[in-house]
Amino acid sequence: MAERREHREYRMGELAEEAGITVRTLRFYRERGLIQPPRREGRIAWYDDHHLARLRTITGLLERGHTLNGIADLAATFDSGRDVAEVLGLGEPTEETPVRLTPERLADYFADEATAENLAAAMELGYLGTDGDEIVHISRRLLEASSELVRAGVPLASVLSAGRQVREHADALAELCVRVLHTHTADAGQDQLRVLAHAVVDAELSMALDRRLRDEGGPADGARRTDAGADEDGPERTPAAGSEPGERTPAAGGEPRDHTPAAGDDPRGHTPAAERAPWEHSPGYGA
Repeated sequence: MAERREHREYRMGELAEEAGITVRTLRFYRERGLIQPPRREGRIAWYDDHHLARLRTITGLLERGHTLNGIADLAATFDSGRDVAEVLGLGEPTEETPVRLTPERLADYFADEATAENLAAAMELGYLGTDGDEIVHISRRLLEASSELVRAGVPLASVLSAGRQVREHADALAELCVRVLHTHTADAGQDQLRVLAHAVVDAELSMALDRRLRDEGGPADGARRTDAGADEDGPERTPAAGSEPGERTPAAGGEPRDHTPAAGDDPRGHTPAAERAPWEHSPGYGA
């Protein structure tokens, strides 16, 4: 009977053996809702290839460090995900290559960032769709760029949030390019439109990155000198020969700080008697 069916079916013991687990573990997974209920014929429970694929996914995710609770959340998100036909709409992307993945292969790309929340966000954004037991990412380039960002330390949630913003700007740019070309060029074909749009957007993005990175790489405000008479980015002043550190060398024509007393001056620095104020002649003054 089983061989006549479209997909192979298994009794519980057969399924456990194919999946490399015990019957007790299979029952536990079924009770936890990690796999769908089997098809029943009277008292006989029949499992199929979808159950086997899910069990292998559970084993693979456990080996990658995921918990059963996390796997249960992932499974629920996966089961309620958008079908790939809905994600791709009228057809596959013209210039992008979709990638088919098992859930455990997706976990290899994103490690512990492959959570139910991030999976749901990626599906809602339209990056991921489901096709039977597989996950389909709409773009190999986006998949690999996202994975590289995560490996560099950017949380996947931040990558997806940024992707949402990029999508909004990209839609606006596409609308602008189509409108301008169709308004002024009646016979413009899609291939020409794509080439011109790519050229303009790539060039503008490249120059925008130049400006942004140049701004980010400039000297910090606090590193610039603000001493009077010094250039903002000029070299530090070095003391003149024979001067103490921190001592200013007098400018031309200026009076030095320390000088040899002139003739008639009191070498102790006292003001001569003839130049004292009248009250300073009083006996005891300065005693």
